Amino acid sequence: MRGEGRRIWDIFCQVIDNYGDLGVSWRLAAQLAGRGQRVRLWIDDPSALAWLAPDGCDGVSTHVFAEAGAEFVPGDVVVEAFGCAVPLPVVTAIARANRQRAAEGGAGSVSWINLEYLSAESWVARSHGLASPVHGGAEAGIRKWFFFPGFTEDTGGLLREPDLMAERARFDRATWLAQRGIAWHGEPIVTLFCYEPPHLAELLRAVAQSRVLLLVAAGRATAAVRAALAGEERLGNVAGPGRTVFLPFVPQGEFDRVLWCGDCNFVRGEDSLVRALWAGAPFVWQPYPQEDAVLDAKLAALLAWLGAPESLAGFHRVWNGLEPGDLPADLALAPPDAWRDCAARARARALAQDDLVSRLLRFVAKSR
Repeated sequence: MRGEGRRIWDIFCQVIDNYGDLGVSWRLAAQLAGRGQRVRLWIDDPSALAWLAPDGCDGVSTHVFAEAGAEFVPGDVVVEAFGCAVPLPVVTAIARANRQRAAEGGAGSVSWINLEYLSAESWVARSHGLASPVHGGAEAGIRKWFFFPGFTEDTGGLLREPDLMAERARFDRATWLAQRGIAWHGEPIVTLFCYEPPHLAELLRAVAQSRVLLLVAAGRATAAVRAALAGEERLGNVAGPGRTVFLPFVPQGEFDRVLWCGDCNFVRGEDSLVRALWAGAPFVWQPYPQEDAVLDAKLAALLAWLGAPESLAGFHRVWNGLEPGDLPADLALAPPDAWRDCAARARARALAQDDLVSRLLRFVAKSR
């Protein structure tokens, strides 16, 4: 018999958008295991874990999504990451397990959690923790709970390892770069993890003309930079003291350290936004490309929570193509004090709150 605080979790994730959803799901699984939970991570394509989490994690086992069929027996908690739509046999198994537990007078029903996307928009707090009951069919009566990550106390919080800040304080970027054969002579470092921002060429032109080291993440960012550099080379705009280094795919812990190297970090999507916040340096965020109105609202909400100075807010709007004008790239290559102070204050506010896993464990304990 498991203790009341030790449960079996089934986390379902579909790999999309260069592994962002998988990155969040793996962090969640590993942090739950670190709290004494047992986790089964169900993935449609587990191959990315070979580089994202090559050492695995004690307490986490991985399984192929499609194998959750008619014989599936749920644990205590089923997490549907980002509305990935768990297979119908899983829903049926949840209903069956709940009926059996009720008939046997057992403890608690299976908690079905939809872990939603991260946003700083005000509606997140109103939606967090709501339940959606199933009204018809053999699954009638079971409920799916919506758990929204967020930046305020009335949301689900942010993923953060207990020892993360201690590791950040011990980090030596000169040593880390040298160990990876990256020459660094004390110049400012900018990291780039992006989609295809409309002003990428302007940033690369400024890097080339400045004494700056640019570290480019593997995958979509590398492809975008190489394409932009090809155009700049034809125009003769890449000569100068700046250097660009293309990084390989790195495990999650190493990606944190890439951001810890940065004096300014360009990030995209969800997982890297949170990691940039914990890194503590100024950052520029590119939300997942959507209709302008949706993107504008998401970006505006984050900038409001950050308390971003107008120079940083304006840079974001131009970088994301929401405002016309030239990109003031020099601000990112040598971030002003206002940017650094903004990043420090935002991190301090977030650190003062409980992390997502702590809140999720409490939520599940109440909802069973």
